[in-house]
Amino acid sequence: MIQHTFIKTTLLVLSALLCTFLYSCTDQETDNQQQVQNGNRKSPIAIASVKYDGAYIKVVYGQPYRRGRTVFGDLEPWGEVWRTGANEATEITLTKTILMGDEAIRAGTYALFTIPEPDSFTVILNHELGQWGAFNYNPDRDYKRMKFPTNRLPIPVEAFTIDFTDPQQSMTAMILRWDFVQIDIPIRFYGE
Repeated sequence: MIQHTFIKTTLLVLSALLCTFLYSCTDQETDNQQQVQNGNRKSPIAIASVKYDGAYIKVVYGQPYRRGRTVFGDLEPWGEVWRTGANEATEITLTKTILMGDEAIRAGTYALFTIPEPDSFTVILNHELGQWGAFNYNPDRDYKRMKFPTNRLPIPVEAFTIDFTDPQQSMTAMILRWDFVQIDIPIRFYGE
């Protein structure tokens, strides 16, 4: 009888230890997966948006940081297609047709790429969504290409940022800033 009780108690203790061990392993594995996922995304996801008279524009992008580096002409070489952010290619969604610069842009979602140059950026709207970076960028899928001048900033911007100005009289501007560079992209809301 004593031996039977001893075996039962031992089995209960071993079961409890096994459960504790398995739980801690599962917990540790989840924590490691979380750290890997967070560790792979050094650049957080950011969203810029603007609304005007029933129209809505939203830009989703990865927000890289300068971290003391020279960005344009070095980290992002002149004349090469850039994902306009970090991680996945930046995407812009329009709920109504707009004018971007001089170009009419139909409602839809587009990948947003740019080609940096010292005095201007070529802005590219591309039909290929869900890309990682610009590694598989295909110019045959381009919807529109537009060129906008750059402005030199007196103080560098640490985190790449996309903003919209407050709409006034059906006009806004999408502003891209990073390092010492700013690009103002004029947008007019005019409906369908």
